Amino acid sequence: MKKDNYNDRILQALKADGRISNTELADRVGLSPSACLRRVQELERLGVIKGYRAILDNQQLDVGFIAYVAVSLSKHTRDAQKGFEQAIIQSKEVLECHNVTGAYEYLLRVETRDLKSYKRFHGEVLGILPQVSTISTHVVMESPKDQRA
Repeated sequence: MKKDNYNDRILQALKADGRISNTELADRVGLSPSACLRRVQELERLGVIKGYRAILDNQQLDVGFIAYVAVSLSKHTRDAQKGFEQAIIQSKEVLECHNVTGAYEYLLRVETRDLKSYKRFHGEVLGILPQVSTISTHVVMESPKDQRA
């Protein structure tokens, strides 16, 4: 990727509003619409821009429980990691899965309707995976800063 001031401004503007029109984006970054569109298309082609998404209102979607879940594996092998990751990818409750360093191997962002739904996920999905050794749940009470929203 060509690292320059225009691309930086394009990326920042799209990060703030992925639905901005090309004309408005071009005006905001100081380029002609055609030059701006060429740059955006190149950033997409290179994979710098991986996609665009909608930010949803969890309350309206009946999602009232959010937790970060730390998971330790019983074995530290590549096969154990692959098996765990494949199972987690299938779980609709897990919105993010990160392989991390430290006291545990994975950090998950889990969203469910309520505590009862999370308990079901904990016991019937996560808790039955043979790779899992320990589970530590951190319930989100409030998010004063969340750049995903």
